[in-house]
Amino acid sequence: MLSEEEKEELKAELVQLEDEITTLRQVLSAKERHLVEIKQKLGMNLMNELKQNFSRGWHDVQTTTAYKKTHETLSHAGQKATAAFSNVGTAISKKFGDMSYSIRHSISMPAMRNSPTFKSFEERVETTVTSLKTKVGGANHGGGSFEEVLSSTAHASAQSSAGGPRLAEGEELQC
Repeated sequence: MLSEEEKEELKAELVQLEDEITTLRQVLSAKERHLVEIKQKLGMNLMNELKQNFSRGWHDVQTTTAYKKTHETLSHAGQKATAAFSNVGTAISKKFGDMSYSIRHSISMPAMRNSPTFKSFEERVETTVTSLKTKVGGANHGGGSFEEVLSSTAHASAQSSAGGPRLAEGEELQC
């Protein structure tokens, strides 16, 4: 507990401190106004100060060890990525070049028709055509080769585009 005398002293000290703070604020305000006047006379404005502060701050960041290590690491990673992309681009270009050469110098049509892949395809088509003929109810004329089926289809297509005979309802087209 404080005595009445101590309370009075503290109150007086409080008033004195508040007065000093008010005086200091007034002095600080006057000095800030004077600072602004001097900067205006020198042609300095807020934007210039911000630029200077930013430049100084950026310089400080760039000189830190962490920034230098990060910069080196990212630079090294960028160089490796560039080299990798270059290698991929070269490989793709070479592949396209190989494909282009392959297409230009592809095997002839007769050689292709004798290839196992084409033979397998030809057999599947013949099986499918035979199956369709059976399901549709057409007569089976010895099964027919792939060439006969293609020829027959081309002939039928040429007739229909040239206004060939039209089938009446219920008639079947015989292959």
